[in-house]
Amino acid sequence: MKKLFATSVLSLIVICVAHPAIAHVPYIEKRDFSEEHPFVVHDSVENSKAIYAWFETGIDVDVYTFEVTNPVTVYVQALVIACPALEGLLPWFAVVGPGLPVPDEGLPFELPKGYGAIIVQNKNPGAPRDSFFEPFSAKTYYDGPEFNQEVTEPGTWYIYYWDPYQIGGDYVAVIGTNESFSLLNIVRSLINTPKIWFNLELHTKCK
Repeated sequence: MKKLFATSVLSLIVICVAHPAIAHVPYIEKRDFSEEHPFVVHDSVENSKAIYAWFETGIDVDVYTFEVTNPVTVYVQALVIACPALEGLLPWFAVVGPGLPVPDEGLPFELPKGYGAIIVQNKNPGAPRDSFFEPFSAKTYYDGPEFNQEVTEPGTWYIYYWDPYQIGGDYVAVIGTNESFSLLNIVRSLINTPKIWFNLELHTKCK
């Protein structure tokens, strides 16, 4: 196992050095991304990130936040690993910001005053789901819903993810598309990607 792990890390180093912009920067949720402790996007929201997170059973809303000062393109996606234990997990998310319309349907969180939301729904339970293999994480994922739109209103913006069926499980919050790796993010990838290869980020048994 140690030899395999060392070989995997070496392979990742070669990939990152030779092709530093081929994948999302991987983050792993260590504590709940609540409204009190959200995931904060410190760099541009356009830079690609894959946040490996999970829902507790029941109502569990994860919160991500970013600042808008100039017009930016916001890309968001919800992915789930394609395995039997997560087949029923169908995350929804909402992009929340100033100037957006207030949705008619209920939300599992309170909108900040003066804010609206665009809700992005997943497929219905039991509906067929396409899947794809992602080589950087060495995993197959169910293709999930996407948001891809320019936003212009300055202020603090939010992305809320939740599981409307409250079954819980692991999911991936994808934010941004620009594959631009800083030295810090290369180090983060070297630390987190082997964990993802060996399923150490998972809270669900997924074989």
